[in-house]
Amino acid sequence: MTSPRDAVFPPGRQALYERNRYSPAVRSNGFLFVSGQVGSRDDGSPEPELEAQIRRAFDNLNGVLEAAGCTFADVVEVTVFLVDPEAVLETFWRVLPDYWGEAPYPALTGVGVTWLYGFQFEIKVIARLPGA
Repeated sequence: MTSPRDAVFPPGRQALYERNRYSPAVRSNGFLFVSGQVGSRDDGSPEPELEAQIRRAFDNLNGVLEAAGCTFADVVEVTVFLVDPEAVLETFWRVLPDYWGEAPYPALTGVGVTWLYGFQFEIKVIARLPGA
């Protein structure tokens, strides 16, 4: 039986996703649904400093997008999860322009949460696949 899920794995991180039993992204009906990306190092541990953690989360996200043939310019919707939003939001807004690109920007939803498995920031997106 063929799986209806067309999973996308960035180079070098497949073991991390397999250990945690989820796909980093799934292609479906012309879109790419990307799982939440955190500021994890290659071994899965968090970057300790907030700005470095947010940058690593974006870099990890870009690795997943690239593995699917996309860039951040293909992103149509973003959801960010912030532990202690009042403390994290200013750093997020400062880092954002380095990754976001030019207007028009994707839709954005921010959610304050109490726990992210030791991380302070997580980003998940939906992107339109090129040529779809």
